[in-house]
Formats: sequence, structure tokens, C-alpha cells
Amino acid sequence: MEITSMDVLGATGSVGTQALDVAKRLGVGVRAISCGANTERAEEIIREFKIKMCAVADEQKGKLLRAAVADTGCKIYTGRSAASDVAIESDADITVNAITGIAGLMPTLKVLESGKELALANKESLVTAGQYVMSLAAKNKREIRPVDSEHCAVWQSLRAGKKEEIKKIILTASGGPFFGYTKEQLAGVTAEQALKHPTWKMGAKITIDSATLMNKGFEVIEACWLFGTDTDSIDVIIHRESIIHSMVEYKDNMIVAQLGAPDMRSCIQYAITAPERREAVSKELDFASISKLTFYRPDENTFPLLKLAKEAYRRGGSCGAALNGANETAVDLFLKGRINLPTLFEAVEKATFEACSDECSPEAVFDADKAARAAVLREINGG
Repeated sequence: MEITSMDVLGATGSVGTQALDVAKRLGVGVRAISCGANTERAEEIIREFKIKMCAVADEQKGKLLRAAVADTGCKIYTGRSAASDVAIESDADITVNAITGIAGLMPTLKVLESGKELALANKESLVTAGQYVMSLAAKNKREIRPVDSEHCAVWQSLRAGKKEEIKKIILTASGGPFFGYTKEQLAGVTAEQALKHPTWKMGAKITIDSATLMNKGFEVIEACWLFGTDTDSIDVIIHRESIIHSMVEYKDNMIVAQLGAPDMRSCIQYAITAPERREAVSKELDFASISKLTFYRPDENTFPLLKLAKEAYRRGGSCGAALNGANETAVDLFLKGRINLPTLFEAVEKATFEACSDECSPEAVFDADKAARAAVLREINGG
């Protein structure tokens, strides 16, 4: 299927901005967007791309944006369901869901229900409700196109063999800014230090998750759902250079890897054009300039959230939702300087298993999310 039009949910964020750049390079029209609080940037996008529909969760900001773009003919949707409404109403060929957090779950479900193609950058959709999301995709005969660099790399590497030939999926991780730190050292780090990622430029929340290895834990859960495997068949390896984006080991012990300069636009473009490839949006990889590629085992004792994510997946039900809700709340507290990283780790673990249940319906997911957030706040505020 040739993609000629797309929607970008989370258009003003890091991935959304890059998705718009890819659309421009490919000559793909953008029909609809959703935005966060940055409605000034949303207005610029509406005018540049001649957007037909825009979703804004904040009612007041949406009202102001509606007045600002009244001359464009763009329809502004507001409220908590606005992004989902846009996903349903738009007739674009594919939707790129780059919304951050559990707010991206309902739009994911609505896109799949509509039968449109989905390029998924919102990892929380699979972390919180993977079983439900994948069953809905199967019901509507849709393959979710992964945008995360690691999962896009695995997706491409899987073309080298059959599913029954897979031995192991190997997800690479940069290790973040605190690679090699001890527990004692982590107790003294600041949010400012944590936001200095060595490779990728991302939003604040995902950058903190990368520093704690929570992001890699989420990606293990994602990989389990996307590729129909379990945590025992997924390895995580620290690869500081971020040149190998992930690998697949086959039963003959041969490994197929996807390598490239770190640039999210490459992943976004492949998710849109797959299985075809288009002209490069990232720089060419110069092997002669790479002095070495290094690999290390992750320290799951110092960074326990990676191990916690695996356990949450194995327990199933709404545990992924509880894990995500607890982590989002704890990360916000860390960014505000109210807790340190060891406290974040402890609060997330305790709240996750306090809040989760065996149910995996959307209702159970949102209940677990709410309960986990409340549990973290009780823990930090002393009950």
C-alpha cells in the first residue's frame, strides 16, 4: 500500500516534529495532528501543512487556537477525547502516534478499530495494555509498525528468517548518562544531570526513563507483545556508541543486526514506507571513523527498574499499567526535585504491585494507572 497521507498525534513533541520532517521529505500530506500545550507551534504546523483537523486536550488552549486559525478552515477538537476523535474522523492512510504517556492508549485503540495503518511511537500503549492492543490489531488484520529505534531495528532484522528460527532478540541500550554509577552515586544526581542523554535528544520524561533504564524495561515489554515472545527470549545489552540499534539471533547462532547513525527520522520513515526503502534522511555511516563498538551487561542491581519491568510483564493483567503510572508520577516528582533516584526506584516497585490486578481490559488498565499514581504519592508524602 502506497502511503500518500498521514496523521501525526503528538505533533509538537520530539518524535512528532521529526515525523513532520519525514512527511515533508516524502511528499506525504498531513491531514490531522494533535498537540500538547504548545499551541503556538501547532498554529505554525496548521498553516505550513494545511492541516484539516487538530486535537487539543486543554479546552481553553483549544479555544484560543480555534480563534487563531479561524482563517485556515482547520477544525479544532478539544477535550480529553480530542486525539481519539481526530483519529476516527481523519481518512489518512496512516497515523503516527507519538503522544507521550498513557494518554496515547485510546488513540491507538481508535486507530486500530478504524482499520487504518498505525506507526506506533507511544510505547505506553503496549506497556499498559499490550494484550488488548495486539488482539485488536489481529482482529482488524493490522500489523503495528514500530517507530522506536530498537523495535524498528528488530522488525527489519526479522526479515532475514522465519519466526520459528528465532533464538533471541537483543535490544541495545546506550546506558544513559549514569552508566557505571553505583547506588551511592545515583543518590546524589540531579534532574539536570539526568536530562543530559549521551546520544538522543528527547523529551524530559523519556530522557529520565533512559537514565534509569526504565525505558529499556518498557521496550522489553513492547518487544514481547510486538514480536510474540517472552522475557526469557530477550536480552538487553549496553552499547554506548548507539550504532547497532538492535539484533536478532537465529537458531544457528547467526546474528542479524541493524546499524546506522542515530537518527529517529530513519525509523519513522521506514515505519511509513515499509517494506520499501526511500532515500536517506540520516547521514551515511562511516565505518572508518568508528574506532570501536563496545558492549556491557546492564547492572540490574543498581538500576532495578529493568528487572521490575520484566516481572510486571510476567505477572500480566494490569501490572504494566500500574508500572507505567507509578513511574510517570515518580519521574515527575524527581524532575521537581522532591525525590532522588533510589527513592524513585523504591516507590515505583512498591506501587506497581500494590495497584495491579489480573484484569487487562481498558477499564482495568486505567484503574491500575490511577491506583499506582496515588500509591506513589502516598509513599512519598508519608501516607
